[in-house]
Amino acid sequence: MLSKYVVGLIGLGLMGSGLAASAQEGKLNLFNWSDYMAPGIIEDFEAETGIEVVQNYYNSNAELFSKLTAGGDAQYDLIVPSDYFVPRLIDAGLVQPLAREGESLTGYDNILDEFRRPSYDPQGDYTVPYLWGVTGVVYNTETFADPEPSWGLLYDPAVNPDYPFAILKGDAQFTFGTLCAFQGNGFDCIGEAPWTQAAQAVIETRGRDNFVGFVDATAAIEQVASGVIHAGIAYNGDLAAKRAESPETYGKLGFFIPEEGSQRWVDVMAIPARAPNPDAARAFIEYLLRPEVAARLANYNYYTTPNEAALALVDDALREPPVMPDEAVRERLHFTPSVSGDQLQLLQELWSEARSR
Repeated sequence: MLSKYVVGLIGLGLMGSGLAASAQEGKLNLFNWSDYMAPGIIEDFEAETGIEVVQNYYNSNAELFSKLTAGGDAQYDLIVPSDYFVPRLIDAGLVQPLAREGESLTGYDNILDEFRRPSYDPQGDYTVPYLWGVTGVVYNTETFADPEPSWGLLYDPAVNPDYPFAILKGDAQFTFGTLCAFQGNGFDCIGEAPWTQAAQAVIETRGRDNFVGFVDATAAIEQVASGVIHAGIAYNGDLAAKRAESPETYGKLGFFIPEEGSQRWVDVMAIPARAPNPDAARAFIEYLLRPEVAARLANYNYYTTPNEAALALVDDALREPPVMPDEAVRERLHFTPSVSGDQLQLLQELWSEARSR
Protein backbone atom coordinates (compact mmCIF):
# COMPACT_ATOMS: atom_id res chain seq x y z
CA MET A 1 0.00 0.00 0.00
CA LEU A 2 1.49 3.29 -1.06
CA SER A 3 1.93 6.02 1.50
CA LYS A 4 -0.54 8.90 1.38
CA TYR A 5 2.18 11.43 0.70
CA VAL A 6 2.88 9.65 -2.61
CA VAL A 7 -0.36 8.05 -3.70
CA GLY A 8 -2.16 11.27 -4.55
CA LEU A 9 0.39 12.09 -7.21
CA ILE A 10 0.53 8.79 -9.06
CA GLY A 11 -2.39 9.74 -11.26
CA LEU A 12 -0.42 12.73 -12.40
CA GLY A 13 2.60 10.60 -13.27
CA LEU A 14 4.73 12.75 -11.01
CA MET A 15 6.26 10.29 -8.56
CA GLY A 16 9.59 12.14 -8.41
CA SER A 17 7.91 15.50 -7.99
CA GLY A 18 5.67 14.04 -5.29
CA LEU A 19 8.61 12.85 -3.27
CA ALA A 20 10.20 16.24 -3.54
CA ALA A 21 7.02 17.96 -2.47
CA SER A 22 6.77 15.75 0.61
CA ALA A 23 10.02 16.98 2.12
CA GLN A 24 10.04 20.00 4.37
CA GLU A 25 12.44 22.50 2.85
CA GLY A 26 13.62 19.84 0.37
CA LYS A 27 16.35 18.46 2.60
CA LEU A 28 17.28 15.14 4.17
CA ASN A 29 19.77 15.05 7.06
CA LEU A 30 21.32 11.58 6.96
CA PHE A 31 23.38 10.41 9.97
CA ASN A 32 25.24 7.26 8.97
CA TRP A 33 28.40 5.24 9.40
CA SER A 34 31.29 6.61 7.35
CA ASP A 35 31.64 5.34 3.76
CA TYR A 36 28.45 3.29 4.04
CA MET A 37 26.40 4.85 1.25
CA ALA A 38 27.12 4.62 -2.47
CA PRO A 39 27.60 8.21 -3.71
CA GLY A 40 25.72 7.42 -6.93
CA ILE A 41 22.61 6.49 -4.96
CA ILE A 42 22.59 9.88 -3.26
CA GLU A 43 23.13 11.70 -6.55
CA ASP A 44 20.36 9.82 -8.35
CA PHE A 45 17.91 10.30 -5.47
CA GLU A 46 18.62 14.04 -5.43
CA ALA A 47 18.18 14.25 -9.21
CA GLU A 48 14.87 12.37 -9.12
CA THR A 49 13.30 14.11 -6.14
CA GLY A 50 14.99 17.49 -5.78
CA ILE A 51 15.68 16.62 -2.13
CA GLU A 52 19.16 17.61 -0.99
CA VAL A 53 20.89 14.95 1.12
CA VAL A 54 23.22 16.29 3.82
CA GLN A 55 25.40 13.55 5.30
CA ASN A 56 27.01 13.40 8.74
CA TYR A 57 28.89 10.45 10.19
CA TYR A 58 29.47 8.56 13.43
CA ASN A 59 31.88 5.76 14.35
CA SER A 60 29.94 3.77 16.95
CA ASN A 61 26.43 3.14 18.22
CA ALA A 62 27.46 4.77 21.48
CA GLU A 63 28.39 7.95 19.62
CA LEU A 64 25.06 7.87 17.76
CA PHE A 65 23.16 7.48 21.04
CA SER A 66 25.08 10.32 22.64
CA LYS A 67 24.36 12.67 19.73
CA LEU A 68 20.65 11.82 19.71
CA THR A 69 20.24 12.34 23.46
CA ALA A 70 22.01 15.69 23.17
CA GLY A 71 19.35 16.98 20.78
CA GLY A 72 20.28 15.16 17.60
CA ASP A 73 16.85 13.54 17.46
CA ALA A 74 15.61 16.96 16.33
CA GLN A 75 18.57 17.53 13.98
CA TYR A 76 18.74 14.34 11.90
CA ASP A 77 16.07 12.80 9.69
CA LEU A 78 17.43 9.31 9.14
CA ILE A 79 19.86 7.17 11.14
CA VAL A 80 21.39 3.71 10.63
CA PRO A 81 21.81 2.02 14.04
CA SER A 82 22.75 -1.60 14.65
CA ASP A 83 20.04 -4.08 15.54
CA TYR A 84 20.77 -4.60 19.24
CA PHE A 85 20.85 -0.84 19.84
CA VAL A 86 17.31 -0.32 18.57
CA PRO A 87 15.49 -1.16 21.85
CA ARG A 88 17.62 1.42 23.66
CA LEU A 89 16.55 4.04 21.14
CA ILE A 90 12.90 3.02 21.41
CA ASP A 91 12.94 2.95 25.23
CA ALA A 92 14.57 6.39 25.33
CA GLY A 93 11.92 7.82 23.00
CA LEU A 94 14.53 8.74 20.41
CA VAL A 95 12.85 7.21 17.33
CA GLN A 96 9.37 7.38 15.79
CA PRO A 97 7.29 4.84 13.86
CA LEU A 98 8.31 4.68 10.22
CA ALA A 99 4.82 4.87 8.77
CA ARG A 100 1.70 6.63 9.89
CA GLU A 101 -1.09 4.52 11.36
CA GLY A 102 -2.83 2.51 8.68
CA GLU A 103 -0.05 3.06 6.15
CA SER A 104 2.99 1.10 5.05
CA LEU A 105 6.14 1.87 3.12
CA THR A 106 6.24 1.19 -0.59
CA GLY A 107 8.62 -1.70 -1.25
CA TYR A 108 8.56 -3.08 2.28
CA ASP A 109 7.18 -6.35 0.95
CA ASN A 110 10.56 -6.88 -0.77
CA ILE A 111 12.15 -7.55 2.64
CA LEU A 112 12.88 -11.18 3.57
CA ASP A 113 10.46 -12.58 6.15
CA GLU A 114 13.24 -13.22 8.68
CA PHE A 115 13.86 -9.47 8.95
CA ARG A 116 10.25 -8.27 9.19
CA ARG A 117 9.50 -8.88 12.88
CA PRO A 118 12.91 -9.28 14.47
CA SER A 119 13.53 -9.53 18.20
CA TYR A 120 14.92 -5.98 18.34
CA ASP A 121 11.72 -4.54 16.76
CA PRO A 122 9.02 -7.20 17.27
CA GLN A 123 6.23 -5.38 15.45
CA GLY A 124 8.46 -3.98 12.73
CA ASP A 125 7.22 -0.49 13.52
CA TYR A 126 10.48 1.42 13.88
CA THR A 127 13.04 -0.05 11.50
CA VAL A 128 13.75 -1.28 8.00
CA PRO A 129 16.87 -3.43 7.49
CA TYR A 130 19.68 -1.78 5.56
CA LEU A 131 22.42 -4.43 5.21
CA TRP A 132 23.54 -7.45 7.21
CA GLY A 133 26.81 -9.21 7.79
CA VAL A 134 28.89 -11.25 10.18
CA THR A 135 31.83 -10.59 12.47
CA GLY A 136 34.80 -12.93 12.66
CA VAL A 137 38.56 -13.28 12.96
CA VAL A 138 40.90 -11.89 10.31
CA TYR A 139 44.43 -13.30 10.31
CA ASN A 140 47.71 -13.54 8.41
CA THR A 141 47.76 -16.85 6.55
CA GLU A 142 51.56 -16.79 6.37
CA THR A 143 51.70 -16.72 10.17
CA PHE A 144 48.79 -19.07 10.82
CA ALA A 145 48.65 -21.45 7.89
CA ASP A 146 45.63 -23.51 8.98
CA PRO A 147 44.29 -22.28 12.31
CA GLU A 148 41.42 -23.86 14.16
CA PRO A 149 38.36 -21.64 13.60
CA SER A 150 38.22 -20.59 17.23
CA TRP A 151 38.29 -17.46 19.36
CA GLY A 152 41.33 -19.13 20.87
CA LEU A 153 43.47 -17.55 18.16
CA LEU A 154 42.92 -14.34 20.09
CA TYR A 155 42.19 -15.43 23.65
CA ASP A 156 44.29 -18.55 24.25
CA PRO A 157 47.97 -17.81 25.01
CA ALA A 158 48.83 -21.40 24.16
CA VAL A 159 47.47 -20.97 20.62
CA ASN A 160 49.18 -17.62 20.00
CA PRO A 161 51.88 -16.93 22.58
CA ASP A 162 53.97 -14.52 20.53
CA TYR A 163 52.36 -12.81 17.54
CA PRO A 164 50.75 -9.36 18.04
CA PHE A 165 46.96 -9.30 17.99
CA ALA A 166 44.11 -6.88 18.73
CA ILE A 167 40.44 -7.05 19.70
CA LEU A 168 37.53 -4.88 18.68
CA LYS A 169 37.31 -1.32 19.91
CA GLY A 170 34.35 0.26 21.61
CA ASP A 171 31.73 -2.49 21.86
CA ALA A 172 31.34 -3.95 25.34
CA GLN A 173 28.59 -6.43 24.64
CA PHE A 174 30.18 -7.82 21.49
CA THR A 175 33.53 -8.31 23.22
CA PHE A 176 31.91 -10.01 26.19
CA GLY A 177 29.93 -12.14 23.74
CA THR A 178 33.09 -13.39 22.03
CA LEU A 179 34.59 -14.33 25.38
CA CYS A 180 31.35 -15.90 26.59
CA ALA A 181 31.39 -18.04 23.44
CA PHE A 182 35.03 -19.00 24.01
CA GLN A 183 34.32 -19.85 27.65
CA GLY A 184 31.36 -22.06 26.74
CA ASN A 185 28.59 -19.67 27.78
CA GLY A 186 27.37 -18.83 24.27
CA PHE A 187 27.83 -15.67 22.24
CA ASP A 188 24.35 -14.46 23.23
CA CYS A 189 25.15 -14.58 26.97
CA ILE A 190 23.44 -12.19 29.38
CA GLY A 191 23.89 -11.78 33.11
CA GLU A 192 26.27 -11.11 35.95
CA ALA A 193 28.02 -14.49 36.08
CA PRO A 194 29.04 -14.86 32.41
CA TRP A 195 29.78 -11.16 32.01
CA THR A 196 31.98 -11.10 35.11
CA GLN A 197 33.90 -14.09 33.78
CA ALA A 198 34.26 -12.35 30.42
CA ALA A 199 35.42 -9.12 32.05
CA GLN A 200 38.13 -11.00 33.92
CA ALA A 201 39.28 -12.51 30.63
CA VAL A 202 39.51 -9.03 29.10
CA ILE A 203 41.79 -8.00 31.98
CA GLU A 204 43.95 -11.08 31.44
CA THR A 205 44.07 -10.48 27.69
CA ARG A 206 45.18 -6.88 28.19
CA GLY A 207 48.06 -8.15 30.32
CA ARG A 208 49.57 -10.34 27.60
CA ASP A 209 52.80 -9.10 26.04
CA ASN A 210 51.57 -9.56 22.47
CA PHE A 211 48.25 -7.73 22.97
CA VAL A 212 48.42 -4.52 20.91
CA GLY A 213 45.13 -2.96 21.98
CA PHE A 214 41.57 -2.27 20.91
CA VAL A 215 41.18 -1.27 17.25
CA ASP A 216 38.17 -0.85 14.99
CA ALA A 217 37.36 -3.50 12.41
CA THR A 218 38.67 -1.67 9.36
CA ALA A 219 41.93 -0.81 11.11
CA ALA A 220 42.36 -4.46 12.06
CA ILE A 221 42.32 -5.46 8.40
CA GLU A 222 44.88 -2.80 7.54
CA GLN A 223 47.10 -3.76 10.46
CA VAL A 224 47.07 -7.44 9.57
CA ALA A 225 47.92 -6.56 5.97
CA SER A 226 50.83 -4.36 7.05
CA GLY A 227 52.15 -6.77 9.68
CA VAL A 228 51.43 -4.58 12.72
CA ILE A 229 49.22 -7.37 14.06
CA HIS A 230 48.74 -10.95 12.90
CA ALA A 231 45.14 -11.49 14.03
CA GLY A 232 42.17 -9.30 14.89
CA ILE A 233 38.41 -8.90 14.54
CA ALA A 234 36.76 -7.73 11.33
CA TYR A 235 33.51 -7.63 9.38
CA ASN A 236 33.19 -9.98 6.43
CA GLY A 237 32.16 -7.35 3.88
CA ASP A 238 35.02 -5.02 4.74
CA LEU A 239 37.53 -7.77 4.04
CA ALA A 240 35.82 -8.79 0.80
CA ALA A 241 35.93 -5.17 -0.39
CA LYS A 242 39.63 -4.87 0.44
CA ARG A 243 40.44 -8.09 -1.37
CA ALA A 244 38.61 -6.90 -4.47
CA GLU A 245 40.35 -3.52 -4.28
CA SER A 246 43.88 -4.93 -3.99
CA PRO A 247 44.39 -8.71 -4.16
CA GLU A 248 48.15 -8.26 -3.84
CA THR A 249 47.88 -6.39 -0.54
CA TYR A 250 45.04 -8.32 1.07
CA GLY A 251 45.32 -11.73 -0.57
CA LYS A 252 47.30 -13.20 2.34
CA LEU A 253 44.51 -12.40 4.81
CA GLY A 254 42.28 -15.22 5.99
CA PHE A 255 38.91 -14.99 7.72
CA PHE A 256 36.76 -17.39 9.71
CA ILE A 257 33.66 -17.44 11.89
CA PRO A 258 34.68 -19.08 15.19
CA GLU A 259 33.15 -22.48 15.82
CA GLU A 260 32.02 -21.34 19.28
CA GLY A 261 29.70 -18.79 17.68
CA SER A 262 29.74 -15.16 16.62
CA GLN A 263 27.64 -12.20 15.66
CA ARG A 264 25.15 -11.89 12.87
CA TRP A 265 24.40 -8.19 12.74
CA VAL A 266 21.86 -6.09 10.92
CA ASP A 267 22.12 -2.37 10.43
CA VAL A 268 18.71 -0.74 10.09
CA MET A 269 17.13 2.54 9.05
CA ALA A 270 15.16 4.54 11.60
CA ILE A 271 13.70 8.05 11.88
CA PRO A 272 14.57 10.12 14.99
CA ALA A 273 11.67 11.16 17.19
CA ARG A 274 11.77 14.87 16.31
CA ALA A 275 13.19 14.61 12.80
CA PRO A 276 12.67 17.94 10.98
CA ASN A 277 11.97 16.23 7.65
CA PRO A 278 10.39 12.80 8.32
CA ASP A 279 8.66 12.67 4.95
CA ALA A 280 12.00 13.07 3.19
CA ALA A 281 13.33 10.20 5.32
CA ARG A 282 10.41 7.98 4.32
CA ALA A 283 10.92 8.89 0.68
CA PHE A 284 14.59 7.89 0.89
CA ILE A 285 13.79 4.61 2.66
CA GLU A 286 11.29 3.77 -0.09
CA TYR A 287 13.94 4.63 -2.68
CA LEU A 288 16.41 2.24 -1.02
CA LEU A 289 13.75 -0.49 -0.96
CA ARG A 290 13.67 -0.59 -4.76
CA PRO A 291 15.43 -3.85 -5.77
CA GLU A 292 17.86 -2.22 -8.18
CA VAL A 293 18.85 0.40 -5.60
CA ALA A 294 19.19 -2.16 -2.80
CA ALA A 295 21.49 -4.19 -5.06
CA ARG A 296 23.63 -1.11 -5.75
CA LEU A 297 23.92 -0.48 -2.03
CA ALA A 298 24.99 -4.07 -1.37
CA ASN A 299 27.46 -4.14 -4.26
CA TYR A 300 29.10 -0.92 -3.07
CA ASN A 301 29.51 -2.11 0.51
CA TYR A 302 30.16 -5.82 -0.13
CA TYR A 303 27.49 -6.72 2.42
CA THR A 304 24.42 -8.88 2.03
CA THR A 305 21.09 -7.26 1.26
CA PRO A 306 17.96 -8.21 3.25
CA ASN A 307 15.94 -7.28 0.15
CA GLU A 308 14.78 -10.55 -1.38
CA ALA A 309 13.90 -8.92 -4.69
CA ALA A 310 17.46 -7.57 -4.97
CA LEU A 311 19.30 -10.87 -4.43
CA ALA A 312 19.22 -11.77 -8.11
CA LEU A 313 20.84 -8.43 -8.96
CA VAL A 314 23.91 -8.48 -6.69
CA ASP A 315 27.45 -9.23 -7.86
CA ASP A 316 28.76 -12.80 -7.80
CA ALA A 317 31.15 -11.98 -4.93
CA LEU A 318 28.14 -11.36 -2.69
CA ARG A 319 26.83 -14.89 -3.27
CA GLU A 320 29.77 -16.73 -1.69
CA PRO A 321 31.92 -16.63 1.48
CA PRO A 322 32.95 -14.51 3.23
CA VAL A 323 30.06 -12.22 2.22
CA MET A 324 27.42 -14.96 2.10
CA PRO A 325 28.21 -17.54 4.80
CA ASP A 326 27.41 -21.15 3.98
CA GLU A 327 24.62 -22.96 5.81
CA ALA A 328 26.90 -24.59 8.38
CA VAL A 329 28.41 -21.23 9.35
CA ARG A 330 25.03 -19.52 9.55
CA GLU A 331 23.90 -22.04 12.14
CA ARG A 332 26.47 -20.69 14.62
CA LEU A 333 25.60 -17.03 14.16
CA HIS A 334 23.55 -15.08 16.70
CA PHE A 335 22.00 -11.66 17.01
CA THR A 336 23.48 -9.66 19.88
CA PRO A 337 20.79 -9.62 22.60
CA SER A 338 19.37 -6.25 23.57
CA VAL A 339 19.86 -5.19 27.18
CA SER A 340 18.52 -2.25 29.15
CA GLY A 341 17.99 -0.94 32.67
CA ASP A 342 19.99 -2.64 35.42
CA GLN A 343 21.52 -5.11 32.98
CA LEU A 344 22.85 -2.32 30.81
CA GLN A 345 24.28 -0.51 33.81
CA LEU A 346 26.00 -3.70 34.95
CA LEU A 347 27.41 -4.26 31.48
CA GLN A 348 28.83 -0.75 31.33
CA GLU A 349 30.32 -0.99 34.82
CA LEU A 350 32.03 -4.31 34.08
CA TRP A 351 33.34 -2.99 30.76
CA SER A 352 34.74 0.12 32.42
CA GLU A 353 36.45 -1.99 35.06
CA ALA A 354 37.84 -4.41 32.47
CA ARG A 355 39.27 -1.55 30.44
CA SER A 356 40.82 0.29 33.40
CA ARG A 357 42.35 -2.44 35.58
